Amino acid sequence: MRYLLYSVLIYLAAINIVTFFLYGIDKWKAKRSKWRIDEATLLWWAVFGGSIGALLGMKVWHHKTLHRKFTWGVPAILIAQIATVGAIMYYIVK
Repeated sequence: MRYLLYSVLIYLAAINIVTFFLYGIDKWKAKRSKWRIDEATLLWWAVFGGSIGALLGMKVWHHKTLHRKFTWGVPAILIAQIATVGAIMYYIVK
């Protein structure tokens, strides 16, 4: 069980770091009128566990902060993930 927990924590750390830098890279490309990372791709990275990295990327890089699907969507994804983890923990401890 401990190995599973460590594996999940490493996965979450890695995906959040990658997501954070994806937002930074997309902001850098936007300033230079270069090829951009698709918005759906940025959102999927949040869905697959990088929602904290996405929120930090939005805050630090000031990126996608005027788009409703990001300002509402990313926090909603995080809330859903927290609720899912809470439900799983509830049924494991029960």
